[in-house]
Amino acid sequence: MSALPLPREFYLGDPAEVARDLLGKILVRVIDGHRLSCKIVEVEAYYGPEDPASRARKGGDLRRVMFGGVGIALIYGIHRQWLLNIVAHEEGKPGAVLIRSGEPLEGVELMKKFRGIDDPHLLTSGPGRLTKAMNIDKRLHGKPVYVTDHGLWIEEGEKVPSKLIERSHRIGVSEDLPIPLRFYVRDNAYVSRK
Repeated sequence: MSALPLPREFYLGDPAEVARDLLGKILVRVIDGHRLSCKIVEVEAYYGPEDPASRARKGGDLRRVMFGGVGIALIYGIHRQWLLNIVAHEEGKPGAVLIRSGEPLEGVELMKKFRGIDDPHLLTSGPGRLTKAMNIDKRLHGKPVYVTDHGLWIEEGEKVPSKLIERSHRIGVSEDLPIPLRFYVRDNAYVSRK
């Protein structure tokens, strides 16, 4: 595995394309010298104000961050859980990718401690579970993930073949765009929903 974060330019592009390309990459969190990592297996793309499910429709900090530079952690709370998004968009257009699920690779015992459970399949299969297992919270909001300075980054991983990538509509949104913007690795046990 690489020890270098993906470059900022990786996140410069259409959110759906960046989302798809994030499958197989490695999400890394370092806490007090302990490395936790997951292979990203499920993501969702979000666009600007034209997207009824986007945080860019509302004012405030989340909108500002989505319109800002790419490769930035966009973290917000919902249902008493933190959700990790990475700002990804083309120049002049807002967008982000929600990291929905990951397959644990390193630091599994520490993840179990943070989650308070033993079942490895329940550790990171869902956006709130993932952030809790990796101790990702609002303190990391607005921090770049293309550097290691803040203990959260994404590294190169494996390229997931197109034939193993499934698409569906996003989960838990009351109004969605007509195109499916959720991408996940087929038959991976850590995907939150099939």
